[in-house]
Amino acid sequence: MNPEAEVAVTRDCFVLLGFSLSREAELLFLVLLLPMFLLTLLGNLLIISTVLSCSRLHTPMYFFLCNLSILDIVFTSVISPKVLANLGSGDKTISFAGCIIQCYFYFSLGTVEFLLLTVMSYDRYAAICSPLRYTAIMRPPVCIETVVFSWVGGFLSVLFPTILISQLPFCGSNIINHFFCDGGPLLALACADTTAIELMDFMLSSMVILCCIVLAAYSSTYIILTIVPIPSASGRKKAFNTCASHLTIVIISSGITVCIFVTPSLKEYLEINKIPSVLSSVMTPFLNPFIWFEDRLSSNKDHQGGACSSPPCMYCVKLQC
Repeated sequence: MNPEAEVAVTRDCFVLLGFSLSREAELLFLVLLLPMFLLTLLGNLLIISTVLSCSRLHTPMYFFLCNLSILDIVFTSVISPKVLANLGSGDKTISFAGCIIQCYFYFSLGTVEFLLLTVMSYDRYAAICSPLRYTAIMRPPVCIETVVFSWVGGFLSVLFPTILISQLPFCGSNIINHFFCDGGPLLALACADTTAIELMDFMLSSMVILCCIVLAAYSSTYIILTIVPIPSASGRKKAFNTCASHLTIVIISSGITVCIFVTPSLKEYLEINKIPSVLSSVMTPFLNPFIWFEDRLSSNKDHQGGACSSPPCMYCVKLQC
């Protein structure tokens, strides 16, 4: 094939290599991934519908939780359907436009998640450390503005690097060494110097992730210092229950994402980054609803008369704070 024809083929589509598995193993992975995807959608939709139908859950905490659930639905829908289709059909191709769009949404939604978790950390900090001023601090306009900033900031921060990647010449192999269009494997196929783009990606991801982790850690530290002096064990437990699920999600997301975004996008890291990529795109959205439901269920045991007054809110006893 002449070079011009190869360029045309590469620009038309890419091939997602995925994991080196036999056809039988791929079908087994499909059987495991499909229920997880469906449960992820169901769990997050359940959280959203429960909060919307229960007036006593119309608080800043659950407003942020609804946005996190929407984010998880969109985030897992960016990756999982294409992976499921590839596993089921055996056809692992993806169009050039589809690849760029998938790459953009994966990284932008990942940024939105960290910004949202940071905002939720501040919300829990205000609730625990300044309970008398909480309603004044977390006013509805403030909640809306912080959520809008998280979504808009996440999408804008990744826009320019994605545009640069889309303009790169891809004149070599069109096989992406990943199960989705990740930035690192995609840059590895470019036949131009990608050092500047890799450095930009590294700096942006490091800045967002580390800043969010520092702010979340600062909030968590003050929360713990506020909870520990509470004299009664039941009081400490109730206070901790209001932020335990959030802290769990922050720890899981931070640990996984640091491995993906802060590690330089070099070829020798591509195989290693596949595992945390699976965890971030599939496992984390899958576990989030279970973490929140379990935490709200344990918190509800410490409350009497926690059922919602409105009949449609049949699951509020699990979500009640």
